[in-house]
Amino acid sequence: MATERKKILLRLDPAVHDALARWAGDELRSTNAQIEFLLRKALADAGRLPGGVGRMRRPGRPSKTAETDATDTVEE
Repeated sequence: MATERKKILLRLDPAVHDALARWAGDELRSTNAQIEFLLRKALADAGRLPGGVGRMRRPGRPSKTAETDATDTVEE
């Protein structure tokens, strides 16, 4: 069972948000995923990323194999 993700309200300067959204689009991530990616990188660089942190999904669309695997686990 997956752990529920935390939700936060984040206020950003509109220019910062626009730059972040463009960067996220260039890397095929949502703006939210880009923020999490950058926070994880900053935590890791500072030696503060907890060991039990799960991996992020890779950018872009999930592979057909991942989609098939996800649907195969559904009970009927």
